[in-house]
Amino acid sequence: MAGSNAPVGVFDSGVGGLTVAREIMRQLPEERIVYFGDTARLPYGTKSRNTVIRFSRQIVRFLMTKEVKAIVIACNTATAFALEEIQRELRIPVIGVIDAAARVAVSVTGNNRIGVVGTTATIGSGMYEKALKQYNEKVKVYGKACPLLVSLAEEGWLHDTITEEVVSRYLKDLRYKSIDTLILGCTHYPLLRSTFRKIAGEDVTLVNPAYEVAMELGELLKTRGLSCGRDVGGAGEKYEFFVSDAAEKFCEFANSILPFDIEQVKQINIEDFEAEGRDAFREG
Repeated sequence: MAGSNAPVGVFDSGVGGLTVAREIMRQLPEERIVYFGDTARLPYGTKSRNTVIRFSRQIVRFLMTKEVKAIVIACNTATAFALEEIQRELRIPVIGVIDAAARVAVSVTGNNRIGVVGTTATIGSGMYEKALKQYNEKVKVYGKACPLLVSLAEEGWLHDTITEEVVSRYLKDLRYKSIDTLILGCTHYPLLRSTFRKIAGEDVTLVNPAYEVAMELGELLKTRGLSCGRDVGGAGEKYEFFVSDAAEKFCEFANSILPFDIEQVKQINIEDFEAEGRDAFREG
């Protein structure tokens, strides 16, 4: 079993999960992180449930070779499709980005009308609605798929008039629903938070799952006695980054949003970590 000084594994279909890693770095500065971005096979939002589960199992198998003490699925689509499977198959804690955001959204809404924006797969899965109603069955949930926003965020068009126009079109229907709370249900969307704030208006509370899952992780590690007992030093010692393709492009994007520059990103063949059956990575 991994000890308290072991790293936390964080994975996403690509670069969006870096917003989750960034919040973990901010809120839990002593924790070590091993991050994997599946840049060769993104986006997950257009993939089938079975495919996303298979990809997630491969990534988890890789992370287990790094002796992680917990895993954060920093991808809404993978959380929706694969979280429960992975939780059943591992002994270490595994959390996703949906439940924490749902719990907070229910606690802050005043009129029980909550909007959710995300990828087509995330919205289509109904997982946010299911999670929200577990906390309050009376809430009305209005989902809106916003497939263009991932590309705009990755292009770096974070404060562009084109991005504002696209967000405005996507939120038009939700504004008619009189929502007072909006969940940014894709890990890319916190990068567009100021645009969402401008378009949604000050009377709508924005819920950032990246921040909420970082706080949930902190509580989980504390409760399990797994909080890191020492600061291992600089970013180069604490944080490792792996991708399945385009390491240089990943590094460039990461350095634009993280609080420090990444010195090295390692590329691996994630297909080498194909699990042989459901219990193939039950090593924790």
